[in-house]
Amino acid sequence: MKTPLLALLTFLPLWSMAQLKDLDKQVAGVKDSVVSWRRYLHQYPELSNREYKTGAYVAAHLKALGLEVQTGVGKTGVVAILKGGKPGPVVALRADMDALPVYERANLPFKSVDSADYLGQQVPVMHACGHDTHVAMLLGTATVLTAMKKDVPGTVKFIFQPAEEGAPGDEECGAPLMIKEGVMDNPKVDAIFGLHINSQTPIGTVKYKSGAEMASSDWFVVKVKGKQSHGSQPWHGIDPVVVAAQIIQGFQTIVSRQAELTRAPVVITVGKIHSGVRSNIIPEELIMEGTIRTLDSRMQADVHERMKLTATKIAEASGAEAVVSIDTKTKVTYNDPALVKQMVPSIEAAIGKENVKEAEWTTGAEDFSFYGDKAPAFFFFLGGLPAGQDPLKAAAHHTPDFYIDDSKLDAGVKVFCQLVFDYAKKK
Repeated sequence: MKTPLLALLTFLPLWSMAQLKDLDKQVAGVKDSVVSWRRYLHQYPELSNREYKTGAYVAAHLKALGLEVQTGVGKTGVVAILKGGKPGPVVALRADMDALPVYERANLPFKSVDSADYLGQQVPVMHACGHDTHVAMLLGTATVLTAMKKDVPGTVKFIFQPAEEGAPGDEECGAPLMIKEGVMDNPKVDAIFGLHINSQTPIGTVKYKSGAEMASSDWFVVKVKGKQSHGSQPWHGIDPVVVAAQIIQGFQTIVSRQAELTRAPVVITVGKIHSGVRSNIIPEELIMEGTIRTLDSRMQADVHERMKLTATKIAEASGAEAVVSIDTKTKVTYNDPALVKQMVPSIEAAIGKENVKEAEWTTGAEDFSFYGDKAPAFFFFLGGLPAGQDPLKAAAHHTPDFYIDDSKLDAGVKVFCQLVFDYAKKK
């Protein structure tokens, strides 16, 4: 990908023409390998906290580059350190490695046919959120920066993180566990960057938002206890299924009638319900689980209280009992405004100003948010929608038809490299 002339002129004080040409040459040289790595990882996905083969695959490549490599961080994570040939700060780059319990429907030559145990069930496994592309791009970045080691300022820390999607049960996982085990220290990170592929964003383009960008993610469980009876005589029991239906409707009125949506969006979704064993028996108990997404911490706390009040009072009105428990999985992903302002010109220089857009916030969530507690952070989206396709018709993430055009993953490599070089010179 050629760097636009205007961007070249903008960055001439920071880059020599020789360095610019060398970076372009190195990125072009690794492009095919990035696609190959991505397709291999896509074909052999692994679930959260079970990325054993993925971690070994990543570590083998990083060791072959001669980097300092640590394995088993946060259970299956890999961290590599590159010490550049020039003085400078410590910059971290992060990629997540885990796949999802989703069946892949697309007929690709590198389609996943793997399965694995998930909470006692054998499930299909698919990279249905594009983490395979993240790993491949970060491997490509490590390869390029190693080749340019003499010109690299400071230290680069490559973080290959497991379990961004959340591990099964109560297992510790993801960014919080890696931080707990010191990934942002020794050496202490001055700034961290991350990206996420997006199936509904045009290929080769970047979208970002300063400040709050992605929602917090809370997982909730509601246990409704009624009274069992014969299905033909509901008056002899208390039906937890009907009560649960009313609670679900009540949750939606929190969104539509109680949340201050002009401040920030709120989403409450019930994704799982379990109750009963037979069609003609009203069960005694029902359990439903779901997620809450908010982009404002005060609204987050308010929604939690409203959900508990709504569930318990609706249950009481029918003579049932409801208990609500809420577990916060991620914080709001917050892009440090000063860092964003400082580094957006670098992204524009890497892929062209016309390919970089400021976007609205999203109700998706990311545990990248936790790294922002330790250092200024900047997280952005890279497009993977095939050219000419309608974004509104593209399959969403976490679905069987999720698809990424991997022909321009080198754009992510170029952006990461440019951020490393330019952050040091602007700091």
